[in-house]
Amino acid sequence: MDHGQAQEGRSATARTLARFLPALLIVSGVCYDRLTPVGYTAVPFFTAAPLIAAPLASLRTTVLTGIASFLATYAVHARFGFGPDADAVTEMVTVATVAALAAGINRIVRLGDRRLASAREVAEAAQRAVLPEPAERIGGFEIAARYEAAQEGTFIGGDLYAVQDTPFGVRLVVGDVRGKGMGAVAAVAVVIGAFREAAEQEVTLEGVAGRLERAMTRECVRRGGVDAYEGFTTAVLAELPHGDGTVRIVNRGHPPPLLLHGDGVVFPVRVPEAALPLGMGELGDGPDRAAEHPFPSGATLLLHTDGLSEARDARGVFYDPERRLTGRALTAPGPLLARIAAEVRRHTGGGMTDDMALLAVRRP
Repeated sequence: MDHGQAQEGRSATARTLARFLPALLIVSGVCYDRLTPVGYTAVPFFTAAPLIAAPLASLRTTVLTGIASFLATYAVHARFGFGPDADAVTEMVTVATVAALAAGINRIVRLGDRRLASAREVAEAAQRAVLPEPAERIGGFEIAARYEAAQEGTFIGGDLYAVQDTPFGVRLVVGDVRGKGMGAVAAVAVVIGAFREAAEQEVTLEGVAGRLERAMTRECVRRGGVDAYEGFTTAVLAELPHGDGTVRIVNRGHPPPLLLHGDGVVFPVRVPEAALPLGMGELGDGPDRAAEHPFPSGATLLLHTDGLSEARDARGVFYDPERRLTGRALTAPGPLLARIAAEVRRHTGGGMTDDMALLAVRRP
């Protein structure tokens, strides 16, 4: 069970206990009244019950809880011969008022929940549109992708990935946009849109990188402000030619991919010449140059953002994917990414500070 499943299980248990808490408070109030002298009051129990039910239960349950609290208040006073006693009337009015307020709170909370659910649906739709889940098999390769947001409840941020089967081979990109928020999401959409078009049209991987460079530069100028000078995207592009046991890599200031061999050997796929991130190409010395590496059958290419390599534990120790994955028997890309994500969550104690995008490609 990974961190997300364990947390979901704990949340379900807490919700179950919370649903029974209002009834427990009413019963406790009645017991308290029967076990204490006449001067003691159980009204705090009876007023707390509908207030706790308000954010957790339906309107019907909240109203029924308020009625039950009012009747319990009347019953405990009737036991002592209820009459026109000022204290008794005051307590009953207090319980009735709190019950009415609880019903109003319930309506406000339900309205907020509907708005939040709508926002989550929009976020999920945006993620599916901008970062669609790739098919499990593309161009003869096994593919899997995974996005882990650092902020719980967030679906998409500044990390990106895309896979495209083209006449020149299967082409991939993984990147990380500088910045956060909707501006970063807009830049992600621009980069992925430019990649999908360029991957189909450009003969070389260097040409694809050049198209992305121009698209990112236009986006930075359009956004203006500090982004016009400091906006950039780190990215690594890969090309897997059809019927060829090689991989070609262009790296634009991004963490190098990892090549996982079937015998457990892992090494980073580096390029001889470092290049600046997308959007900063005019500061570089020359055009992109792709590096070619063997990609044998049974091996897996793992592309990732720095949310993986810079994940730290409570002592500040970084997660080292090369060391962690060395010597392991390879599984299919999907289970591999699920295991890596679970390990990172355990390593950080569930407190990731940066988003993490993973893309794994296996040559069968």
